[in-house]
Amino acid sequence: MYPADMKLHCLGTAGYHPSETRQTSCYLLPESGIVLDAGSGMFRLPPRIETDHLDILLTHSHLDHICGLTFLLSVLYQRPVATVRVWGDPEKLSAIQTHLFSESIFPVGLEVEWMPVLPGQSFSLKGDATVTPFSLEHPGGSIGYRIDWNDHSMAYVTDTTADPTADYVRIVRGVDLLLHECNFRTSQDEWAIKTGHSSTTRVGKTAAAIGAAQNWLVHLNPLETDDDPVGIADAKAWVDTIDTAQDLQVIDF
Repeated sequence: MYPADMKLHCLGTAGYHPSETRQTSCYLLPESGIVLDAGSGMFRLPPRIETDHLDILLTHSHLDHICGLTFLLSVLYQRPVATVRVWGDPEKLSAIQTHLFSESIFPVGLEVEWMPVLPGQSFSLKGDATVTPFSLEHPGGSIGYRIDWNDHSMAYVTDTTADPTADYVRIVRGVDLLLHECNFRTSQDEWAIKTGHSSTTRVGKTAAAIGAAQNWLVHLNPLETDDDPVGIADAKAWVDTIDTAQDLQVIDF
């Protein structure tokens, strides 16, 4: 099961745009100072920061995953830290610096270090975390991350079409916690494929192949307002077929 001593704040779990109840992708591992993506949920960060540094791991540069970078002035005003490093694909980092932080759009420079990562090349962060980036299929490209500590592990897989035969399944197999996007219901699979996202049955099949102890479904469709925004039974039907005990739930913030 998800380790009791592993804290994770889900600051935003929506895809595409915020809704009345969800912000877009942003997650904080407070003890490590690791932030996964910089969506609109970034504004919730200040009271939860526990370190003197932040390492922001970006999956890609679509606006719902990077708009929160422009919130950093406010975040760091409320809760100053010594260093902020923003990690991501070199081309995506360049696009963010050139366009998002152009003088015409956001003219105030950020005091951050821009850190390029390449799929398959692991790197270490403070707090004994080893990060392994891997490629994901998505329009424009995306990167997922596996993070390993001494006694626990997790993986973050978003903005891709779930596939139990994909290369990333081998890389993240057996992690304690899997955050996997589930933007569309099974009945909307055509839309999932068209936009490079995942539908519920596909996620269930992929989660069963990965075998994580816990599976959290994130990057939810902001237009879905039901208590069950993905039709989770379609995913559980596949997870329940394997011998290893697994837990699967929707994370909605």
